[in-house]
Amino acid sequence: MNALKPYLRWWRTIVTRDREIVEAVVDPAHAGPSPELQSALAAWSGLHYWSHDAGQQRLVLIRRLTALPRERWWLHGLLFVLTFITVWMGGAYLVNGSVPLGPPAGLDLGRIPDLLRDVADRFRPMPPGLDFAMALMAILLAHESGHYLSARWYGLNASPPFFLPAPPPLLPVFFIGTFGAFIRLRHPVVDRRQLMDVGAAGPWAGFAVALVALIAGLQRSGIVPEGGPSEQFILLAGEYRMYLGNSLLFDALRHGIAGEGTVLLHPLAFAGWLGLLVTMLNLLPLGQLDGGHVLFALLGKRQAAVSTAAWFGLLVLGIVVGQQAGPLTAWFWWTWAGLLLLFGRGRVAHPNILDRHRPLPRSRQALGWVTLLLFVATFSPIPIFY
Repeated sequence: MNALKPYLRWWRTIVTRDREIVEAVVDPAHAGPSPELQSALAAWSGLHYWSHDAGQQRLVLIRRLTALPRERWWLHGLLFVLTFITVWMGGAYLVNGSVPLGPPAGLDLGRIPDLLRDVADRFRPMPPGLDFAMALMAILLAHESGHYLSARWYGLNASPPFFLPAPPPLLPVFFIGTFGAFIRLRHPVVDRRQLMDVGAAGPWAGFAVALVALIAGLQRSGIVPEGGPSEQFILLAGEYRMYLGNSLLFDALRHGIAGEGTVLLHPLAFAGWLGLLVTMLNLLPLGQLDGGHVLFALLGKRQAAVSTAAWFGLLVLGIVVGQQAGPLTAWFWWTWAGLLLLFGRGRVAHPNILDRHRPLPRSRQALGWVTLLLFVATFSPIPIFY
């Protein structure tokens, strides 16, 4: 830090448990920055970025004071493999209408060769669902990697993604095969720029992969002569026929790729549809969801009022769409509202960050509003009904 002091007018330092954060106003003679300041910044052991406030050129410098903890990569890898298998099973169920794995009936566990042969026989029906598994896992991996890589770029202590498999006994009631994935931020974000970048990176990365899967899947989907209540999208899962909700983006892609009429979705298209649903749910402007991060970065403490209104909006949405689509959809929104309240420990507003007063750069403001437009484009008031 001593090497940088000659180029600064004033600075303040915040020391957290494992980081040193310096906010400084650069001397106008070295704004730009000057070659001397560039050389000093190159020798800085951490990261830095620029912020403009009230005509002053501010510099934010961050460096770690302790080493990052050793991650249990074996656990993250194991959860990923287990989740891939359960999602693969869900894809096979979509294609074949039967659970490809289950407890071997009437098999003596002491007969190991027979057990292995039986397990191999039960895996054979699974390859038809492999495209669904690969697409959905790629969407989840891209989403969480977007958060993880952007957080690590800012020096934040973030865990690798935790993937959550759905146990096979839940088939066919819950045939997706996963409860999703998440990362953990182990200490607070510094400012609204960091919050915007980390919060928006996940939805955009997952959306990009979902869009590819959706386009490829719609090309494989077919038009059926008879529609159901939605008269737009039908998904067959075993003996169940489900009707999927629509969004502005999904409807535009349907018209442009699959054509007019009721579309019988290919499992790959269903994976893309799920990717849009995940994007939409994460971009709800509530609490510590990605949409809550983005809106807090844009509005600061005013996000609390929007978040509260949005939470009550979920309750009203459940009542309104429940009258049209039935209690399943109503309970979908009410359950989601309850979970958000539970995870937020009774709060739906976004918690404070270390420096919420530092203004958001204009480039990040554009990113925030475009991200909210992505929420509007993917919003589906009636996600799914039988």
